[in-house]
Amino acid sequence: MDLRSELLKSIWYGFTALDLEKSGKVSKSQLKVLSHNLCTVLSIPHDPVALEEHFRDDDDGPVSSQGYMPYLNKYILDKVVEGSFNKENVDELCWTLTAKKNYQPDRNSTSVLPDRDAFRLWCLFNFLSEDKYPLVMVPDEVEYLLKKICMAMSIEFNCVEFEDFFSQDSAQQSGITVWVFLEMMNSGKITRGIDKSIISMAVEEVYREIVGDVLKEGYLWKKGQLRRNWKERWFTLRPSNLSYFTGEDRKDCQGNILLDGNCCVEVLPDRDGKRCMFCLKTLSKTYEMSASDTKQRQEWTTAIQTAIRLHVEGKTSLHKDLKLKRREQREQREKRRQAKEEELQRLRALQEERERKLAELELLKEAQKQAQVLLEQDEQRRREQHEQLQRALEVQLREAEEARVSMQAEMALKEEEAEKQRKRIQELEEMQKRLEEALQQEIKARLDEEAFRYAQAGLLAEEEEKMKALMALQEEQEEYILKTEREKQELKQEMENKSRALDEAQRQLEEVRANRHRVDQDVVAAQRKLRQASTNVKHWNVQMNRLMRPIGPGEKRPSLGSSYQTFQIPTQKDPGLRLRKRSDSEDQQHNEESKENVDRRAGSDLEKRHSHASNGDMDIP
Repeated sequence: MDLRSELLKSIWYGFTALDLEKSGKVSKSQLKVLSHNLCTVLSIPHDPVALEEHFRDDDDGPVSSQGYMPYLNKYILDKVVEGSFNKENVDELCWTLTAKKNYQPDRNSTSVLPDRDAFRLWCLFNFLSEDKYPLVMVPDEVEYLLKKICMAMSIEFNCVEFEDFFSQDSAQQSGITVWVFLEMMNSGKITRGIDKSIISMAVEEVYREIVGDVLKEGYLWKKGQLRRNWKERWFTLRPSNLSYFTGEDRKDCQGNILLDGNCCVEVLPDRDGKRCMFCLKTLSKTYEMSASDTKQRQEWTTAIQTAIRLHVEGKTSLHKDLKLKRREQREQREKRRQAKEEELQRLRALQEERERKLAELELLKEAQKQAQVLLEQDEQRRREQHEQLQRALEVQLREAEEARVSMQAEMALKEEEAEKQRKRIQELEEMQKRLEEALQQEIKARLDEEAFRYAQAGLLAEEEEKMKALMALQEEQEEYILKTEREKQELKQEMENKSRALDEAQRQLEEVRANRHRVDQDVVAAQRKLRQASTNVKHWNVQMNRLMRPIGPGEKRPSLGSSYQTFQIPTQKDPGLRLRKRSDSEDQQHNEESKENVDRRAGSDLEKRHSHASNGDMDIP
């Protein structure tokens, strides 16, 4: 919907308001006044002689809307320059003319809207109305507008009363006029129990959003470009620009940021004591802003991205685009409805065709009955012939039965032989399964043995590492003994504590040796199981060879040897630690004893880890 169409909607109300007799014509004097006022609010020069020259050949009578349109287009609308006038002034002029004639609410009612709210609702109606005259708004657009107003008032839209209002008059299904819409709003059905100030704020918010193309408004903190300080500003976002003011009255504009395809918005981390920050980048500057919370930042960034997208797509208004999309959806629904009606008509035609065919089918059934009588006579003749053939077939069947009995006797003998072969095969299969189980047991035993060997090798490697660590500990102990000679009194107390710890380590070493003894016993048991498995394999090999190659008369039974050799798991040797001895003096002997105690504790820890590894990793069932 372009600017000319929007202006024509408002001017249409002004022209019809001047038609007091509802004849479709207005006097030239009234059209002069209307034209002069339109030129004034549209900021274009007015030519008072142009109207007289345009209708020079006509009489002095009134002029119809069709007669006024050429003059309106040529001398007024063609001269209009977008952006040189305020569209709201044109709407106020036309509303003033039409409200005097058509808008006469009951002023005594408490639910009557203020004139300013009625004017804004009239503008919203013109924006959302269809591009057909007389102007009406379809129920879908009415519902969309009422939902927006209810959402602005933070209340739930009452669909029941809305549907009841349109169900009262079937003519309203195609659309309602603006006066019916204002009457519905003044009735209080939608705004029952809500304060008028809240209603006015909601109507103004929706008016600025839809008619004023305001995508979003609100307070934001903005960082200055020169002083780099933060100030709170009232921001107003439109598809083409982002303006900011000192207050929400929008009187003192502090700046205007033009939006184009080169702009982008980014979310920033919190800093400078500000949270929920984001920035708007243009080709020349970067504007940093801070919202009150994360939700507001998300709404602002989304709205700015929407404005940039609209500018890139060449669209000047978001709600104009949404209105066109809703209109396309309604047209598609209407097309689907018409397609359904056509389908129903086609189905009705098919039903009539079906009934006609059913009538023809009745006639065919009548003819079929007559043919059935003839078929019964033929059937009787065929039945007699069938009986004769059946008697001949019975004779042949008796002969075939005798042949079948002889064949069954032969088949019984064959089946007995086959049964013996199947039993023999089953015995061989069972023997093979037992042999496979024995082999699996031996393989499992070998795998267990290999695991034991790997674990034992790991423990030996760990013992070597512990031995190296122990030697290093011995060297540290020697250095420590030299130091303790100078601090002998303190060392005695420390040696007593170590002596108690070494006693505890000695006890743990005894437990480790006991655990190792149990592990050796488990290894011996595993060797015994391996020998038993090897014996079983020898036995089943003998049985398998006996079944696979039967022994004939005079042949000797061959002796079979086991293909598997028994094995032994080497026993685990206890690691020994040798300690150096010193014998110089009584103090040196005392130091040597403490050194041996430390070595024993390290060996105890080593064997304890060895025992844990043996019990955890080499558990033999």
